[in-house]
Amino acid sequence: MLAMAPAAFAKDSAVSPSEPVDDGQTARTNGPLDEIIVTAQKRPENLQKTPIAMSVLSADDLKNRHVQSLVDLQDGAIPSLRVAPFYSRNSALVMNIRGIGVLADSNQPARDQGVGVYIDGVYLGRAQGLGTALYDIESIEVLKGPQGTLFGRNTEGGAVSIVTRKPTGQFHLTTTAGIGNFGSYKGEAHLDLPEWHDFRVKLDGVITSRGGLVDNPLSGQSDFNAYDKRGAHAEVLWKPSDGVSADYSFDTARDASTPLYLQVVTAGTLTRAPASPLLPDRARTASIGVPQQDSVGTTHGHRLTLGLDLAPGLQFKSITAYRALDQSQYDNGSTDGSTYKPGGAFSRYSLAMFTQNQFSEEVQLIGDTDRLKYVAGAIVYREHTEDNAQAYNSMAWNATGTAATILPIDPATVSYDRASRITTRSIGAFAQGTWTPAVLDDRVHLTGGARYTRDMKKGELFIVNGKTPSVGGVVAPRGLDAAWSRVDPLVTLAFDATPDVHLYGKWSEGYKAGGANSRSLRYAPFDPETLSVFEIGAKTEFLDRRARLNVSAYAGAYKSIQIDFQANYLQQDAAGRILETTRTTIETTNAPGTGRVKGVEAELTLAPFTGMTLTASYAYNDVSIPATVNPFPQGASGVIVTTPIRIYPVYTPTHAASGAIDYERPMAGYNLFAHLDGNYDSGFYSNYNDPAPGISQPRGEPGFIVNGRIGIADIALDNGGSRLSVSAWARNLFAEQHMFFRSFNTLTGLSGFFNEARTYGLEATVRM
Repeated sequence: MLAMAPAAFAKDSAVSPSEPVDDGQTARTNGPLDEIIVTAQKRPENLQKTPIAMSVLSADDLKNRHVQSLVDLQDGAIPSLRVAPFYSRNSALVMNIRGIGVLADSNQPARDQGVGVYIDGVYLGRAQGLGTALYDIESIEVLKGPQGTLFGRNTEGGAVSIVTRKPTGQFHLTTTAGIGNFGSYKGEAHLDLPEWHDFRVKLDGVITSRGGLVDNPLSGQSDFNAYDKRGAHAEVLWKPSDGVSADYSFDTARDASTPLYLQVVTAGTLTRAPASPLLPDRARTASIGVPQQDSVGTTHGHRLTLGLDLAPGLQFKSITAYRALDQSQYDNGSTDGSTYKPGGAFSRYSLAMFTQNQFSEEVQLIGDTDRLKYVAGAIVYREHTEDNAQAYNSMAWNATGTAATILPIDPATVSYDRASRITTRSIGAFAQGTWTPAVLDDRVHLTGGARYTRDMKKGELFIVNGKTPSVGGVVAPRGLDAAWSRVDPLVTLAFDATPDVHLYGKWSEGYKAGGANSRSLRYAPFDPETLSVFEIGAKTEFLDRRARLNVSAYAGAYKSIQIDFQANYLQQDAAGRILETTRTTIETTNAPGTGRVKGVEAELTLAPFTGMTLTASYAYNDVSIPATVNPFPQGASGVIVTTPIRIYPVYTPTHAASGAIDYERPMAGYNLFAHLDGNYDSGFYSNYNDPAPGISQPRGEPGFIVNGRIGIADIALDNGGSRLSVSAWARNLFAEQHMFFRSFNTLTGLSGFFNEARTYGLEATVRM
């Protein structure tokens, strides 16, 4: 059960991770913007004095936007962060920051994403499992740009660090119930127990469910874009004395979801079946009913965090964690894009299974002297992952294409298209220090650090395209046994121009781990890709701390980019004769040349008068990747086509912005609150290369999504402090319609996925 997701701006309701937070919507006090405490550098610090471009999302931000899981942040609440389903699958998520993270298929055991996701300091190794329901979140920090020194592998784009609320040792019970359209409902309970013999205990439970946004006409089958998420969390904090603590946490979750529904909006060269017309507008009901079952993911995890103050200003910390997930992926959402032949089979049903478990141990030494703040540590990480996939046509047209029937196929009789397993081991050591010399009234701060990492991957690909791999006449599983070493440095110079104006310049590196492609025939290793960025920024407050403006600009070099290319299958027998040339594989290589990244980001928060808060943020992100020759053979003759192929950055709108208005006003016996946010992006590419020679890749359509929430809070229920809050919420309030994912095929035409329809509902929360 995960709670993820950063938001557009650093809102003033965030608090120190060590302090409890009220679960209700409460009126703001009269005065300046509150201080925001973050832990991006492994210690609590003021956001305004932390020389990192980052955004923070509080519990109220999540509540106001009705964010049930990380999937809900795909509307662009943080302009530099893109969250999207992997193609049509809500069961695996794409995460990019500043256009870096995922370029191609990361839904594989031996491949990684370039944005690291952490919960209470524990790295989450897979794209699967990221869509589970949110439980009691205190704050979420989105760190932009390479974070290789303190966060390590797979943080070339940045990191998402999620902090949950800790046990307080005081009795609190918060329960929430809600209903909405499309059959949605939710229930939450958070119980904080009184301290007993130095033990503090907290229990959390959550259920959130929604029916499909697109109906499936086939009786008894799941609708499209539905979810049912539930989970539980327990945490025990033991503090026998000052400077000694042991924090144990267990969570478990079940996430059932169905895929998005693909719609064809423009015809290709092939004739479409009469029963499957073009769908230029967002559909409420699919044209053809098809078999579709829920994709079910189950996760659970243990974490033990130990803290010990060794001496004044010196702390030892240990984070030990084990996590596991099982994810089924059933996807029949692309039926509308099927080819048509009278009486022919269609509706390719993709079934895939994915399992993973991971163990990690990290130790940290955190020190603080008059002139030097430092952190040093080491980490060991082990992950074992397996997957398999099969697919078959599940439907058949009648002779005229006016109706279709289910094909009587038992999935148990369908051979696997691919299957692989991999074990990853990683070790690392890091150190970072900030020195404040005795010059200029202690306003200069110099930070330097580096991390050494060694990654090792060992495994095998034992089925590809339905067969045991055959390479050079040898029919056998293809093994992978590769290792890579890295050093990721960081240097930062910060200057406190005034008590409210902080300037910095930073150079840092990060990388995405090497691996292998389980859709390939060779299963050959590819190397890590790297990003090196120079960034300058300013963090300012003015108007007696009623205004906060943070800006940053960056530019960098993007190297050894992992790019997928299509290649001929080219299996051969012992005599070198080609066995099959009608199928292809997907091979991965590190592209030569250097890509470039650059951009500008700005976040503004204003408190013009009591009860009113205005926030706005903007991001300009530009990623250029050199055109690259496909180095793999094409056609039965094995010809290499030497024409460079244009490579597009994906999930990267050039311009994106978000803004919000929050208003709170005390009334007689209750507080009135209202929230409205708007989120814009200029559209982005979803595929990284052109669909055919001379045909450019289509970009997704621009979108502007508005969300809102209004209600009353702190209605007294008794004399014991119990309070009631009620609210109404809406996502996509004005029913905006745009196709955020677009793809073109000369045969089937232009197709894609529309943004979600308007959803709305009511909620009530009781706090004791």
